[in-house]
Amino acid sequence: MRFFLPLALALSLFLSGCGQRTAAPPPQMSPPAGEPAPLPEPAPLPEPEPVPEPVPPPDPPPSSADFVPAADFIPGIRVDLKYAGEDNFTGQVIYDFTEAYLRYGTARKLAAAQEALAAQGYSLLIWDAFRPTEAQFRLWEACPDPVYVANPERGFSSHSRGNTVDVTLVLEDGSPVEMPTGFDDFSPQADLDYSDVPETAAANARLLENTMAEQGFKPYAGEWWHFSDEDSYPVEADFVPGK
Repeated sequence: MRFFLPLALALSLFLSGCGQRTAAPPPQMSPPAGEPAPLPEPAPLPEPEPVPEPVPPPDPPPSSADFVPAADFIPGIRVDLKYAGEDNFTGQVIYDFTEAYLRYGTARKLAAAQEALAAQGYSLLIWDAFRPTEAQFRLWEACPDPVYVANPERGFSSHSRGNTVDVTLVLEDGSPVEMPTGFDDFSPQADLDYSDVPETAAANARLLENTMAEQGFKPYAGEWWHFSDEDSYPVEADFVPGK
């Protein structure tokens, strides 16, 4: 009995797994002599930050003598170029563009006049601005009267210098107001003597004349709508509006 007891205990331990040894992990293989150990896998590089596109520098402002579209620099101003259509004294199209161009220096003065009038509920309406030299020949052919049209054989109109505008008053919403005459009226009522026109028309014309004069424009005695910048520029023969 004593002999069988130790034998039974040993058999029980064997069947339960006790006393078994844990298998050792396989040995690490060393690189052959003379060869470097393999390097570890490099960590993935982060995605590069997007490079922002360079911001272009702002365009320099135009010089005083540069031609610019008046409406681009004069908030709220209105344009109806009479010589771009047939609604003028010739009944003909005199030039083929519809934007009013002026020298930048002149446009800045006109912007000041527009601002002053807007504060009183009015706006300027441009009837004519820069006029190409060839257009002046067409006008002279239609009306060879130096009181109203400059003779291009003796000197071009100041409109061809880009510093002269034909303007009238309208309300801010574009509604017309009473003025002495319409555009290109060759009657005595078109001059700066307002004694022969209705009182309201005279008051509106004086407001226009005084506002323009305060901003550096000279009126023309024969046409209440005609104003030239006191700063003069040479006649422009090469500039083509809109191109």
